[in-house]
Amino acid sequence: MDAPRLGYLLKRAHLGFGALVSEALDPLGIDNREWAVLISLDDRQPRSQAELATLIGIDRTTMVALLDSLQRKGLVDRRPHADDRRKNVIEITASGRDLRKRAARTVDAVERRFLAVLGEDEAARLRAALGAVIAPHEPPPDRPDPP
Repeated sequence: MDAPRLGYLLKRAHLGFGALVSEALDPLGIDNREWAVLISLDDRQPRSQAELATLIGIDRTTMVALLDSLQRKGLVDRRPHADDRRKNVIEITASGRDLRKRAARTVDAVERRFLAVLGEDEAARLRAALGAVIAPHEPPPDRPDPP
């Protein structure tokens, strides 16, 4: 029997990890995509909606819905750009920063649990190997790691 295809293995790992993260973030009141937005927001430099959508790799319509949800939860503020009123600028709020810190600890714990079957050395090698494989295809350096 042939070994499983790489695409299948990566997809299954992504789905499994994503499900664990989703379950862990649920008590915090956010989902995986909202988490991706929060970790994409810089505390010092606001981003436009369009920049965030590109950064995270989602369409603009989905980004609007995510930002609407995060704004209702008091985690982000949206305001017109000072130089271009057609653009909206997104800033993380103090509540958003606090939730981002708590969620980061939660996701770190999920990651440790997910990789525990490998042990620390093997998990580090997996990270290094995946980093090497994706490096030639990496987006600009300011793009955050997705959840």
